[in-house]
Amino acid sequence: MSTYAAILFQVLFAVSALGQQIADTTFTFPIARPAYAFGQGSVVAVDAAHNNFHTLDGRYAPFGKVLANDGYRLVSNDVPLTPEALKTYRIFVISNPLDSSNTANWQLPTPSAFSDTEISALNTWVKAGGSLLLIADHMPFAGAAHDLAKSFGFDYLNCFAFDNRRRSLERFFKSNGTLASNALTQGIDTVITFTGSAFRIPPGAAPFLLLRDYTLLSPEVAWQFEENTPATRGEGYYQGASMSYGKGRVVVMGEAAMFTAQLSGPNRSPVGLNRPEARQNNQLLLNIIHWLDGL
Repeated sequence: MSTYAAILFQVLFAVSALGQQIADTTFTFPIARPAYAFGQGSVVAVDAAHNNFHTLDGRYAPFGKVLANDGYRLVSNDVPLTPEALKTYRIFVISNPLDSSNTANWQLPTPSAFSDTEISALNTWVKAGGSLLLIADHMPFAGAAHDLAKSFGFDYLNCFAFDNRRRSLERFFKSNGTLASNALTQGIDTVITFTGSAFRIPPGAAPFLLLRDYTLLSPEVAWQFEENTPATRGEGYYQGASMSYGKGRVVVMGEAAMFTAQLSGPNRSPVGLNRPEARQNNQLLLNIIHWLDGL
């Protein structure tokens, strides 16, 4: 089987497996020792002001549920990013933003979901001590988040990241070095992702999800791949990295389903934290939030 044929097989599998995604409202993850008493933790704001595919009242409800069980106070941000809006937040989460031109049109071009003024405000907020978790999935989301990520030195490729080993799930292991050992991966030996995008990192950033033996396809229309679709080797690209930035901290991710629990397709197949293979993703999420919180 050629590399292109193998990837096409993987694409067809992914499309059939994902389908229409809804939040799995029955999902729960018990936490033996929460970081805070219930409702007493730092404020975590999840963005809903930029046509986000994932919001607290939608597909990222399970994300919020995990953090609420750890004592965090979850709020939804539905206003443009300004110093005034950001000042009450400790951690700001952005998952899969989109420009208004792409909400029903997942094809090039994919303009920035954020204005220059918003990017400047968020960058200044982090530099002064705020913490940002930026998550941008496969094209067109990586394109919409590109300019914001670039302001911190991260360079999203507006692509689909496919594992050349034709696995139905993307698996990262400490045993083979694709899952790096650091504070964010403590107590974890396996992480699962579900396709996603890829990015390069600036000096000083610490990657923890390394894309080895991957092909990065950059189509003009999401999920439409041809023989001449631009392809890039995955070496030197990542799906997870962290970095201190001024007095603040940044974690950048290239996949979003890994941090929520969804039901997909007519059979309501589990995708995300509710997959048995992905149970350790819950601890990764908590580790990331704790690091961003300075715990």
